[in-house]
Amino acid sequence: MPEHRLAHSSSRAPLPPGMLIRELDLSDVTVAATVHAAGLRAYAVEAELIGFDGIPALSESLQDMTSLPLRWLGAVTDEGTVAAFVAWQTDSDRAVTHIDRVCVDPAWFRRGLASCLLDHLLAEVTDSGEVRVSTGADNQPAVKLYERLGFRRGVDFEPAPGLRMAQFVLHR
Repeated sequence: MPEHRLAHSSSRAPLPPGMLIRELDLSDVTVAATVHAAGLRAYAVEAELIGFDGIPALSESLQDMTSLPLRWLGAVTDEGTVAAFVAWQTDSDRAVTHIDRVCVDPAWFRRGLASCLLDHLLAEVTDSGEVRVSTGADNQPAVKLYERLGFRRGVDFEPAPGLRMAQFVLHR
């Protein structure tokens, strides 16, 4: 996958200067450790937002994370810092893409990185078809992001006591 300085041509803001979007190779131990640490910081913020500290990714080991059958796309600085990432998998018939996680390191909040990554993923990487994602129902920044990108909210569900999740679907 080629590197890109901007998300696909749209009305969205470009990536910050010195930032590019590229596929992340989690077989590289340094990249994997950086992604894992950024994810832990991002999920700690989400845990506060939704009032639930049992988010599975918060207790996920580096080995657990790298063993997942996911593809990874990151917003990376020229120095190699992973500021944000998205991870997903597509069904074998390529009809449904499941976004497993969208994380922005808190040091990089409010710079449009999640929007740029999702824009790029939807325009350049995934096939047409359905895209599914879920987030804590009380994670308003994520809820607003998915709604702004055209995802439709489905029925909320509670996978664990005290954890209400919102699910979203985008039909393309």
